[in-house]
Amino acid sequence: MLKYITAHLPALIALAAGVLILIMPRLLNLVVALYLICIGLIGLGVLRWFHL
Repeated sequence: MLKYITAHLPALIALAAGVLILIMPRLLNLVVALYLICIGLIGLGVLRWFHL
């Protein structure tokens, strides 16, 4: 189950970011920054260090 969630984590983050941007467009900078940070951490495998 954890592999399924981890494999789809970028898609879930993108979906949440899109919804937030639609609701509050001023959050665009924050949402994009958080998205990029999360994708970078996932790409580097940092989340595995925390056993997520």
